[in-house]
Amino acid sequence: MVRPRPETFDKQKVVAENRRARFDYAIEDKYEAGIALTGTEVKSLRFGEGSIAESYAEVKDEEVWLINANIPEFSHGNRHNHEPKRARKLLLHAREVAKLHGAVARQGMTLVPLSIYFNARGRAKVELALARGRKAPDKREYQKEKDWKREQGRLMRERG
Repeated sequence: MVRPRPETFDKQKVVAENRRARFDYAIEDKYEAGIALTGTEVKSLRFGEGSIAESYAEVKDEEVWLINANIPEFSHGNRHNHEPKRARKLLLHAREVAKLHGAVARQGMTLVPLSIYFNARGRAKVELALARGRKAPDKREYQKEKDWKREQGRLMRERG
């Protein structure tokens, strides 16, 4: 029997976060993926450097790749330092890759990285979301709903 996955991921140290993605996309599913990195990339991430603001993920040849994520060169790296914006392979189970490929191909969904973090075991992970893009009216609706929930919480605290 397969062990059930926890609902939330064990994030010890968040390195990079894509906060804009939650506004631009309606998030349907979240996945935790390992990321294949070189040594200098890991060191750079451990120093808290890195950005996934304009990055996305795509499925190519039964593999998932993180595109356009910026991990700057390590300051003490030598001539074998990494390329900052290279494509990085994401490590997922074959079943998850097939599911993501089907959703992207048939349903027009997008793979968006939400955050890069180190888990409790010290492994670099990417929180990947299967999301649907929002149009401008949807964004306004989402913002109204978010503001109303904040106001609701404020009223409940005051009147308690």
